[in-house]
Amino acid sequence: MKFIVSSSSLLKQLQAISGVLSSNNALPILDNFLFEIDKNQLKISASDLETTMTTIIGVESKDTGTIAVPAKLLSDTLKTFADQPLTFSIDDAKFGIEIISDYGKYKLTGHNGNEFPKLPSIESASSLSLEAGVLASAINKTLFATGNDELRPVMSGVLCQLAADNITFVSTDAHKLVRYRRTDAKAENASSFIIPKKPLNLLKNTLAGVGGNVKIEYNKTNALFSFENTTLICRLIDGKYPNYEAVIPKENPNKLTVDRISFLNSIRRVSIFSNKTTHQVRLRIAGSELSISAEDLDFANEASERLTCQYSGEDMEIGFNSRFLAEMLSNLNGENVNLEMSAPNRAGILLPAEKENAAEDVLMLVMPVMLNN
Repeated sequence: MKFIVSSSSLLKQLQAISGVLSSNNALPILDNFLFEIDKNQLKISASDLETTMTTIIGVESKDTGTIAVPAKLLSDTLKTFADQPLTFSIDDAKFGIEIISDYGKYKLTGHNGNEFPKLPSIESASSLSLEAGVLASAINKTLFATGNDELRPVMSGVLCQLAADNITFVSTDAHKLVRYRRTDAKAENASSFIIPKKPLNLLKNTLAGVGGNVKIEYNKTNALFSFENTTLICRLIDGKYPNYEAVIPKENPNKLTVDRISFLNSIRRVSIFSNKTTHQVRLRIAGSELSISAEDLDFANEASERLTCQYSGEDMEIGFNSRFLAEMLSNLNGENVNLEMSAPNRAGILLPAEKENAAEDVLMLVMPVMLNN
């Protein structure tokens, strides 16, 4: 079996799917890429059993066949080449692989492609189509707020809720929560499923710069995303997502509007002086002045800054974890943000003050920390 391929095109496709590869695979065959040649088409797959990613690239070949190629060895070799055609010659009986470049020859040992786990098929699947930019935006806005608690696996993924008039993505780790809703995307059948963090990270990296639509097919156990020449199939997280709507306070009479970047930079500076375990910053709001302060009593460090803001409500003092607040402000767009609060012991809600896109609805919630006066 023989084929000729451009070294840089091949490397680009391998890098797009190599994030699937795990360092501690249960099966040694998963340390390989699966190459499937079908005349002038090379299909490359990488898998960790939970997630499988496949991409297709054009090659020059008259042959058909499969071979599993050591992933690290091939990637490391390709990174050293300038763009040039590479000829792959494969011994179908012994699985020996010879690569011929402008510089010389390289031999490595592959494995039987038939040992590679078969792609799970999605039976009785429902499907919908989403604009690539919409899906990328939903992942970027929600992924950072997912949890890492192994005892609560449902919270380590992103909930995707499909409805006839919108699609909602939700993530939470019990300290912070993000609800991202799009009214310009809809599904025929109401449904919901929880997508794990790893495939979302892979999609986030691959969708950058992708135009057109992403087709999503899903059933109770798996979801498949296909776009351009790439497909990703992943196992969904089994379980019931917590009732997130119950956590979002409905009545928030105290409303603060402030410049997002100034607020973010202020929190970043002040939090350097905060306690290293709680990362607590104190917001004191009175009239049109917002004062942000932090202290670390163990080392007698303290800092405070003042910002002008628009505020309606009672004078208030509330504490937040600065890391959560900074993360949320970094993931919101727009010039100004609204912080809506009801009481110092109730969650604060962050919203963009101006909508860049009428079809987009972003709500971020952050739990307060107890202030020790």
